[in-house]
Parts: sequence; structure tokens; C-alpha cells
Amino acid sequence: MSAEEFLRWEHLGIAEWVNGEVSIMAVTNEHQRIVDFLNRLLGIFVQISGLGIVRSAPYAMRAVPGGNIREPDLTFTSTANRERMRREVLDGPADLVVEVVSEESVARDYDDKFAEYQDAGVQEYWIIDPRPNRRRASFFQRDAQGRLQPAPVDANDVYHSSVLPGFWLKLDWLWQTDPEPDALAALTEIIGAEKFVAALRTRQ
Repeated sequence: MSAEEFLRWEHLGIAEWVNGEVSIMAVTNEHQRIVDFLNRLLGIFVQISGLGIVRSAPYAMRAVPGGNIREPDLTFTSTANRERMRREVLDGPADLVVEVVSEESVARDYDDKFAEYQDAGVQEYWIIDPRPNRRRASFFQRDAQGRLQPAPVDANDVYHSSVLPGFWLKLDWLWQTDPEPDALAALTEIIGAEKFVAALRTRQ
């Protein structure tokens, strides 16, 4: 299948075009739970803040011309780079990419995609790994030399984004299952209740 055929192919689930071959990705409930939470949380934050656009798979990203076509779990594209967003594909790197690891995607997320995203100019990369007994979240931010370097969480297990000013993430939210975390409550905590309500009122 050519790259052009892949982009026109209407498929269910997540698939990627890598070196001329198509791979279908398995999605578990745990994987989708985390993606759905982050999609709501990041999407509303970005909309309220006017920073850009959040998209989830299967919206594709071709980070470099002629390169592989990935379907990241989540991408954030800033307002400044919005012209990269085409009907079928993000034509260029997202500012932020989030991948949630599954058993069959370990090497792809930690190695293959890391190298691709770094070389393409992705500014920030999150790898969320919910696998039993391996649970961790890894965050990377681009340094002055253009390399994605590990970004620490603070003493309270909170991560502060570099490409989303004012956004922070409690790692506990990622692992919470019963009950699942409330994205609106988390967002209110991040930006403050008064600011959240004021932002909603300006959009009525």
C-alpha cells in the first residue's frame, strides 16, 4: 500500500504506515481509559487557553516529508503550527506527542518513535506505560541542541509541561481506576475554579 492509499484508507482502530508496510495496533481498555482522560483534559485546557488543537488517533501524523505515517494516541499542535494540519494528516511534527504503551508497542514507543519524533522536531514527548508491574510515565522535552531530554516530575509526582504554559499533570490521575478521574475536576484544580468558570462564561 502506498502512503497516499494509506491516507485514503478508511479503517477502524489505529494503524500506521512504516517503510511501506501497514501495521494494525491493538487497543485495550486500560490504554483507552488513559487516552480518553488525557484527551478530555488536554483538549479543554488547550481550548480555554487558546493554545492550539488536540487530536487523537486515528488522525495521522507524517512528521517529515516522505517519512513514516504514524497515528499517535494524542497530539497537540500549537496555533503557530496550525497550517500543518491537513484534511487527512498532520503534515509535519506536532508540538506535543503522547503515546500509551501496550505489550506489542514497547520497542515502537520507547525506541522507534522516540528517534523519529526527536529527529522530526517534536518539542515534547510523553510515554505513558500502564502495563502491570511496569507502570510509569516518562516525559521528554527538547533541549537547546534539539535532543529530547528526560524531564523530571516534582516531589509531589506532578509533571509541568513546557509547550503548554500553566499545564501540570498529577501522575496519580493516570493510574486511578475506581472511580476514574474526573477531567473537569482535574482541570478546575489546574487552572483554578474562578478562572475556569470565567473561561466558560466568555464562550457562552
